[in-house]
Amino acid sequence: MEYIRLNNMVFYGYHGVIEYEKIWGARFEVDIELGCHLQKAMETDRLGDTIDYEAVYNLIGEIVTMKKFYLIEALAGEICRQLKAKYSQIEKVRTTIRKPHAPIRGGVLDAIEVEVSL
Repeated sequence: MEYIRLNNMVFYGYHGVIEYEKIWGARFEVDIELGCHLQKAMETDRLGDTIDYEAVYNLIGEIVTMKKFYLIEALAGEICRQLKAKYSQIEKVRTTIRKPHAPIRGGVLDAIEVEVSL
């Protein structure tokens, strides 16, 4: 199995448990790892024989920016499910989502991060 990775995609979304997070929104950073077979693409050098990275980026951007979730765990799961549903050649997908400067009462941190694999 080979892998395609899109790292540190940045989107603005409206996810969180606190009500103002759904109104004001926040920055979300997304990494994707797609486990698939790429032998045909390696031989043919044709976009049609692999997974279109731009289409993957756009699908993830649409999910992050157009939907609202309480939990980034649910957001990561939705991204995994939609990618596997759209691209039959994906055998495994891993989604990592970081929420920089997530609101933590009485705490300061760089980011909350969740990783989900399907």
